[in-house]
Amino acid sequence: MAVHGVKEMSPLHVRWLGSVRYDEALALQHALHRHGRSDHLLLVEHPHVYTLGVRAKSEHLLFDPTHPGDPALEGVVVTKADRGGDVTYHGPGQLVGYPICNVSLRPGAIPAWVHAIEQLVIDALELLGLSAAGRLAGYPGVWVDPDGAAPRKVCAIGVRVSKNRSMHGFALNVDPDLSMFERIVPCGIADKAVTSLAGEGLAVSMDEVIDAVVAAASRRLGGEPARPRRIERQDAIAPVRAASESPAARPLERRLTRAGVDPAAGVAIAARKPEWLRVEASMGEEYLSLRKRMRDRDLVTVCEEAGCPNIYECWAEGTATFMINGERCTRACGFCLVDTRKPFPLDAAEPARVADAVVDLRLAHAVVTAVARDDLDDGGAGAFAATIAAIRRASPDTAVEVLIPDCKGDPAALRTIFDARPDVLNHNLETVLRLQRAVRPSARYARSLGVLARAKAAGLTTKSGIILGMGEREEEVRGALDDLASVGVDIVTIGQYLRPTAAHLPVARYYRPAEFAEIAAVARELGFAHVEASPLARSSYHARQAADGARVGVHLVATRRPAQPAAS
Repeated sequence: MAVHGVKEMSPLHVRWLGSVRYDEALALQHALHRHGRSDHLLLVEHPHVYTLGVRAKSEHLLFDPTHPGDPALEGVVVTKADRGGDVTYHGPGQLVGYPICNVSLRPGAIPAWVHAIEQLVIDALELLGLSAAGRLAGYPGVWVDPDGAAPRKVCAIGVRVSKNRSMHGFALNVDPDLSMFERIVPCGIADKAVTSLAGEGLAVSMDEVIDAVVAAASRRLGGEPARPRRIERQDAIAPVRAASESPAARPLERRLTRAGVDPAAGVAIAARKPEWLRVEASMGEEYLSLRKRMRDRDLVTVCEEAGCPNIYECWAEGTATFMINGERCTRACGFCLVDTRKPFPLDAAEPARVADAVVDLRLAHAVVTAVARDDLDDGGAGAFAATIAAIRRASPDTAVEVLIPDCKGDPAALRTIFDARPDVLNHNLETVLRLQRAVRPSARYARSLGVLARAKAAGLTTKSGIILGMGEREEEVRGALDDLASVGVDIVTIGQYLRPTAAHLPVARYYRPAEFAEIAAVARELGFAHVEASPLARSSYHARQAADGARVGVHLVATRRPAQPAAS
């Protein structure tokens, strides 16, 4: 069965990602377009941005973007977009949908695809009680009272289809600031008004609109009945009847409750760990020697700072993960033991000391990570580049892997690291979409996927990891792995969360080794070049073996994945 003759029905992966910068959403779209095999629908709100399509006319932007001279435009971004159409506006109160789907390119298919997107919006509005919405001949989009004397656009549509996959999509005005449209000629149409659901007297929440759009999209793009259904989302509110609902509860407990996890229902911190998670301390000669070398150079390792359970095994083998940019983090993730007091200034000599240690330890594969440094303009990116360069000068044959923070998604900061050409670029997703706000409140799911997407687009071998046992569900784990595979991640690590202290996230449950084996099999089916999954697996565990496996596995994945159809 096909939708308007343009698309075969297949499962539709829907993600409500909350507020996402336009550049981050675009990077994610490009990655899903390039690497994804599944159909995706990304739903977002954007901070204020004007986007110029490939046919945009400069005179349709009614202000000088270099000197806006309007207080309302302070901080508003103006950017080019590789979609069809003219200039449009995105902002808070507007639901933007990006279907990245496999679409036929036979004659007439692209207009039919636009028609299908229009129809899913029309279907959603009918579910919400707005039956006066429809099409206006000659004007793409969805209009209110299209056959009346004063048709009003409520949803703009602009798409791009190449290599048989779509990008971009629709922007549905729920309750945005409509005055922002007065500073442009929206979609190049000067004689017709723009409206919103609120402006038409439809009092609905963004959640209600999302659910209606998902129901309509599931039918039009995914072959499911058109009925409202809830989806997992980063800003989910799913109250649990627990003491943590009290205003006096700690912020961590409140975040867990909002995500549908009862903080009091997890494994007691005093409970004895299962046998497969108990690690015997083994402070042998190699361990003690490596620790002394680190102390002599005033270096920090994440092995110690994060309380890694593999420290004895790794250090006994003479390997360690260096942590640069100090030992104090500007974020307070709910699972992490790293110090969160105010950080000290950067040490300019640190890259040279790390390189000296790499030479002394005769490392074939060096792993470098860092605390998050949101206090720095570049998020600490320059120190990563300097450390990579220092290692390359001192030990040219050593492979360098970096485990980076998101640098707030800043393209220039990320480019600084990418241009240093690490052999492996690792950035951890950490957990599933629903638990992001609870687990790492200063990060964003879409931003992390965008970092990995940009790294892959820069030609780097990419790696990411998730931790299990914080309240996720089986289908959510598969969804997170699918998202990582769909943006081209090569290596994935999957391990068990272990609670560092009573002040951290509780352990919801312990996964058995057999369950990790099953999850690893799922990950391999999704096409990762290398999968490291076990109760004690961590980001840097068996890092060299993973990198070697990826170098072989990338070729195997390339031959296993079905080729994308050629563009017409």
